[in-house]
Amino acid sequence: MPGRSTSAQASKASKLCAVVTAPTLAELLQRRDAATAADLVELRIDTVDRPDADVIDGALTGRRTPVIVTCRAAWEGGQFRGSEEERRRLLARALEQGAEYVDVEWRAGFHELAGPETRQRIVLSSHDFEAFPADLHERVSAMLRDDTGLVKVAATATRLGDCVRLLDVARSVEPARRGAFIAMGPYGVTSRVCAARFGSAWTYAGALEGIGQVGLRELVEAYGFRRITAQTAIYGIVGSPVSHSVSPAMHNAAFRHADVDAVYLPLPAADADDFVTFARGMSLSGASITIPFKVDLATRVDEVDEVAREVGAINTVRVHDGRLMARNTDVAGFLQPLRDRGMDLSGLRASVLGAGGSARAVVAGLERSGAEVSVHARTQARAQALVAECGSHVRVGRWPLDDAPWDLLVNCTPVGMHPAVGAMPVDPSILAGRHRAVYDLVYNPVETPLLRAARESGCTPIDGLEMLVAQAQAQFEWWTGLRPDAKLMRGAAVAKLAEFQTS
Repeated sequence: MPGRSTSAQASKASKLCAVVTAPTLAELLQRRDAATAADLVELRIDTVDRPDADVIDGALTGRRTPVIVTCRAAWEGGQFRGSEEERRRLLARALEQGAEYVDVEWRAGFHELAGPETRQRIVLSSHDFEAFPADLHERVSAMLRDDTGLVKVAATATRLGDCVRLLDVARSVEPARRGAFIAMGPYGVTSRVCAARFGSAWTYAGALEGIGQVGLRELVEAYGFRRITAQTAIYGIVGSPVSHSVSPAMHNAAFRHADVDAVYLPLPAADADDFVTFARGMSLSGASITIPFKVDLATRVDEVDEVAREVGAINTVRVHDGRLMARNTDVAGFLQPLRDRGMDLSGLRASVLGAGGSARAVVAGLERSGAEVSVHARTQARAQALVAECGSHVRVGRWPLDDAPWDLLVNCTPVGMHPAVGAMPVDPSILAGRHRAVYDLVYNPVETPLLRAARESGCTPIDGLEMLVAQAQAQFEWWTGLRPDAKLMRGAAVAKLAEFQTS
């Protein structure tokens, strides 16, 4: 279980370096001075149109925070198009003018820049924008022999497991030597947010496309970067894709409110085995599991609870003494909003739309509660397969749903989800005259066309965000022993959804 945050732990956190790019010196200075939340700023001189000595001098004038001057060569992912001699002169000028750090590519061979008086101000860097190199250990060992101030290694992760490989490399570096270790791309977010776990002196914050940088504000406000240390517990949501999940917003808000030393990250996995490798190698504390790994991971963990075995899918993992334990909180999360409304499910007639993973949890919860369930799916074979795994109170219903009697209608399909917000999974005419409940598991938008039609027809609408919050509460409680406030989690989710829609 994660512990409470302490000021002693916070003192061990990595620093924040804001990466600043701009086509003109004036814009570069404006963005440099706007990065007030950063401990230092990387000035990407190569992005300025026709950089010269005057640009170097101007970029260093009036700075309020330490800077790293970088003039990245085109052959290492940068935008500088001049000669190597020109680039060497610009970097030498930055050192002469007192730049706190100058980034020099290991492959550039500018060894004369790292003289006795300047070597501690050199960030010796190596980047691989194509893959994660097999010889990274050897590469870092060679870089360390140059005895510069800091070694920076950035490699493109092609799976979560590459973060474990990077961690092994980082741990091979003596504590007395400073480094920055970055796994680029969406699989590498852990190395950026949890930089202290990798022993990185600082992490790079910015918005450079394609390499997975996290914005300065997001690092500070959403992830609580200033609180993260090598001891901070790591949780996350595992799936593919997970970039538009609101779970990080909900759980990080709950961790902050409870003052728990933990962070929750998006963890896109290449496959189920990739997640297991990551979980063990990174000493993960727990995870939420979503599409498409709910079934596959159920066979790869060490322990599964009764509900998960019945449903045939997991959505939560907790790691204890190296063992991966799993359970399913979707069932309890689905039932909670119904119980909050005082609904008696025994004998209730429920029509479930869809026969996928979420429908399995819904049907299991309704059946366990004594409801009479009919499953309606576009593909009858899938509905029949689901019903075959259930008891006598579950049957196959017609598709599309007709005017057969029901007390509760549950949409387990993605119909109506953003951006296809005008779609409806049923003909709205079948809602007329009903006075029971319509439950839509879609939560983006919060009020779907189905729920709007239900409300206008006199039915009780229940949005998917209620289930999402309820299952997340159960996850958080299992991980920490603390029950988070539903309003806190819902507020964080709504704010994140609004952010997605405006981005």
